[in-house]
Amino acid sequence: QVQLVDSVGGLVQAVVSLRLSCAASGRTRRSYAFGWFRPSPGKAREFVASVSWNGDSTYYADSVKGRSTASRDNAKNTVYLQMHSLRPEDTAVYYCAAVFHRTVVAGKDEYDYWGQGTQVTVSS
Repeated sequence: QVQLVDSVGGLVQAVVSLRLSCAASGRTRRSYAFGWFRPSPGKAREFVASVSWNGDSTYYADSVKGRSTASRDNAKNTVYLQMHSLRPEDTAVYYCAAVFHRTVVAGKDEYDYWGQGTQVTVSS
């Protein structure tokens, strides 16, 4: 069993950057890939980003590509999502998720464990 705890989000203004973190506990193993998701029109949870088990590979949705960085610190069992140049349309509840898999994973149905979500609100 793996438990994920999302960091507290916040209210930010556009063009500001924000870093979300997600701490894993329980039966954590390094061979977990992590992902970030958020709701979008028509989708309960849309893929945002994923980082592989060792952090060497990342994958991003087009909507955040070029202004987001997913990373992890296995020593701390924590993953991060740094977002730059935030836009009002980035306003959402962001969820981290974990799956026992080495490479990046984009499909939400493949993930086994989910954090509780953290609200990010971007004002214009």
